[in-house]
Amino acid sequence: MKRRVVIDYLPESVCRYRPGWAVVVVDVIRATTTAITAVVSGRRCFPAPSVEAARSLAQYIDTPLLAGESSGELLPGFEMDNSPAQVASRSDTYRPLVLVSSSGTRAIHEAIGCEAVYLGCYRNYSALPGYLSIRHPRVAVVGAGSKGEFREEDQICCAWIAAGLMRKGYLAENRQTQTIADRWHDATPDACLCSRSVDFLKRTGRLNDLDFILGHIDDLQAVFAVRHGEVKMLAADRALQPVAADALQT
Repeated sequence: MKRRVVIDYLPESVCRYRPGWAVVVVDVIRATTTAITAVVSGRRCFPAPSVEAARSLAQYIDTPLLAGESSGELLPGFEMDNSPAQVASRSDTYRPLVLVSSSGTRAIHEAIGCEAVYLGCYRNYSALPGYLSIRHPRVAVVGAGSKGEFREEDQICCAWIAAGLMRKGYLAENRQTQTIADRWHDATPDACLCSRSVDFLKRTGRLNDLDFILGHIDDLQAVFAVRHGEVKMLAADRALQPVAADALQT
């Protein structure tokens, strides 16, 4: 079987890749950046697909930290926004983060039935191709999207990851994948400044998150997987070790 990579977007698209595909969920602004930043700080992180699911899950967790927003407003009963800058600045890392967002955490939840689920953002994009290439012959890189749009920041990150896999011999699954990879693979991080997601951060006074995202580019040589509903960090020295050839599904 030839190794293949596909770029897609929106939570509703994830179901296309359940049998035999590893899925990388990308929501640069902001869910995957927030989740990865929380775990790097030593905090446990549990993405939830909805506000109701987040509140329900929090009932079973000791001293949970509920994080999320809706239309720019902090949700009732939640302590913080879906914000990488905020979670990085907090010292209460013993409190598990229960995170909900409009698209990113829904996409993560939809991917749970796939072969494996990983998170990608600007912080860890270059660690993913090497890890995935020795474990998964079929990889779907899925941008979370927002309001039905494949936002520029997610296209860029998806293209970086997919292009890295193509350099390792993966073939683009379709024309959309090749087009996005060709357009964005050598883009600079700030090429996302035209995005409506950036406009949202500006309009709602959340530029600290934009500064955080653009100030943390490829600074984590680690892979983040979702296992049993929790985001887990795989350190670079272990995550990038080869596996036995007979363990690969080809």
